[in-house]
Amino acid sequence: MSVSMTGFGRGESQNENYEFVVEVRSINHKYLDMNIKMPKTLSFLEEKIRLLVKESLTRGRIDISVKLQTMGKNPVDLVFDEDLATKYFNILSEIRQKFSAKDDISVTEIAKYPCVINVEEKEQDEEEIWKTLVQAVEKAILGLIQMRCKEGKKLTDDVISRAEELDSLINEVEKHSLNLIDDYKERLNQRISELTLDVEVDQSRLAQEVAIYADKVGIDEEIVRFKSHIKQLKDTAIKNEPVGRKMDFIVQEMNREVNTIGSKSTKLEITNLVVELKTVIEKIREQIQNIE
Repeated sequence: MSVSMTGFGRGESQNENYEFVVEVRSINHKYLDMNIKMPKTLSFLEEKIRLLVKESLTRGRIDISVKLQTMGKNPVDLVFDEDLATKYFNILSEIRQKFSAKDDISVTEIAKYPCVINVEEKEQDEEEIWKTLVQAVEKAILGLIQMRCKEGKKLTDDVISRAEELDSLINEVEKHSLNLIDDYKERLNQRISELTLDVEVDQSRLAQEVAIYADKVGIDEEIVRFKSHIKQLKDTAIKNEPVGRKMDFIVQEMNREVNTIGSKSTKLEITNLVVELKTVIEKIREQIQNIE
């Protein structure tokens, strides 16, 4: 069954330290194109997320949002630079002695100086983070795939329904084409008789003219190929694999055959049917743009 390229999935996971919310959205695109928004602290996991998505999806514009909430322990540490604080203290002591200053040197004052107390992020357990995050990513991808499959079934049903419509229309074209040559031969005979009166007509020459005309207006081959394309389209639509590009190619070939039929057409009925065929083909083409 065909799969749509449009969908949405959401996944959540958590442990005692981290809580993740992952959202995945996709729309149609010629290739697989991923855009990932996530905290900078998690950037080291971006490639793993990309590889995980590539295992499940082959086409589409994929937007992935990763949100992180830290739980439990504080993820930062305060680090005291003893050497720097000592230097500040010694310099302040020298200033006090030199100018006979009476102000005391307080701990609070020294702590305010740059880099005496630094805020540093705690070292992250990458394995623990990925073990938790991957659960949310997998849930989001699964939700996306389920929605894409559901939408894909609708697209498949619509394509097959329109393929049946094409089948009906091309059969009508075939009916109208059956007597094209005989009608032409009869009209040609009648016209020659009117012009030549009682003069005997060269039958071999007449047959040659009819053969030339038949070659110009004959659409039997186009009809056979078009019917073959309809069958290919139906068979391809129900395959459990990415089929969007192949279906697009089949529709292009259908359009080519219909254009040829239209250019050869000498009957108004066939011309009108060609217009209907093109309309249905265009509707199928629009649907196929959303198929993976």
